Amino acid sequence: MKRLGIIDADLIDNGTRHPNLACMKISAYYKEKGWDVELLESYDNLDKYDLVSISRVFSFTKVPNSIYKDGRCVDVEHPEIDLKKNIQIGGTGFYYDKAPDLPYEIEHHMPDYDLYKDYIQKKLDKGEPRSRYADYLDFSIGFVTRGCFRKCSFCVNKKYDHVFKASPVSEFLDLKRSKIYLWDDNFMASPDFNGILDELVATGKPFQFRQGLDIRLMTEAKAKRLSEVKYYGDYIFAFDHIEDKDLIIKKLTLWRKYCNKSTKLYVLTGYDSQDEIDIKNTFERIKILMKFGCLPYIMRYEEYKNSRFKSMYIQLARWCNQPNFIKKQSFRQYCEDNERYHKAHSKNINKYCSCYRTMLDFEKEFPEIAKEYFDLRWEDLNEYRR
Repeated sequence: MKRLGIIDADLIDNGTRHPNLACMKISAYYKEKGWDVELLESYDNLDKYDLVSISRVFSFTKVPNSIYKDGRCVDVEHPEIDLKKNIQIGGTGFYYDKAPDLPYEIEHHMPDYDLYKDYIQKKLDKGEPRSRYADYLDFSIGFVTRGCFRKCSFCVNKKYDHVFKASPVSEFLDLKRSKIYLWDDNFMASPDFNGILDELVATGKPFQFRQGLDIRLMTEAKAKRLSEVKYYGDYIFAFDHIEDKDLIIKKLTLWRKYCNKSTKLYVLTGYDSQDEIDIKNTFERIKILMKFGCLPYIMRYEEYKNSRFKSMYIQLARWCNQPNFIKKQSFRQYCEDNERYHKAHSKNINKYCSCYRTMLDFEKEFPEIAKEYFDLRWEDLNEYRR
């Protein structure tokens, strides 16, 4: 019997709360062919497998040079040329927006939802909470559409210039699983918006688009239809640029006409710039979302690490990305609470905690920005309280 080793590179290097869909499809296909398939948790002893399939979603995920023939990757544009003969690779982490498609028969195969079963059981046996692995255990996962016409410079999804039907829901639906989540790039641009929603609704299972939906494409009809489905968790949209302010306000007004359910918007930071102007624009977007009773979720572009306001970006994310914080506290109150905790639990009580120090330093340098935004409270601004 031939042996296939599957490596989810992101899982090994960083840990991830999401299963790799490509890995699951590859596993299912080769199991159907009679191969012995194993999810590998290291890069040791790869020579004993007839084939090793490595998938990487993120470019920053580390993979060892030992997978390459000469101990290193020479051709970055075509890394498969340098691989050892029994190794294949795939995913945006290796190829960015030029990642080759899976073969048709693998792409359209039912995923192997048992691929991570033994790995997760070991984690649960060690006492880790089951909720941490809910995505692996409770959800059917797939794409109903692929592609996006936006071509955002920060986004990896530039491969296609339009949205098209990728697969029927039945192709990846596991009836034993209670929920569905979808990785579509821009479902709101689908020409078959209603037909696909009909498919999802017919399953009777709650579902969610994890990548976020393009609120700029919201219409009366789409808002009404989307608000009526059995949706799982927060509706997720995005507010990437302050220049879209007027359009986002218009579309959120339309959305709130039909839906008062929990709504989250990704807020991209550290991309247009990494200065006080970007911090101010981030606060302005947060203020707008507060008015609509929406939750901001700070997405930090990697360049924030090179900013002298790196700590400010970190504190903003910690404040916003925990609903219990942002719903109950202004940014100032959040920082003050951190300082009180520090004073109560730290041996070095003569030194401010990093959160409070960050707030004080920024306020001293930019008092007008602090005055305008540091004391804003979600519950005071929210015009759509239930």
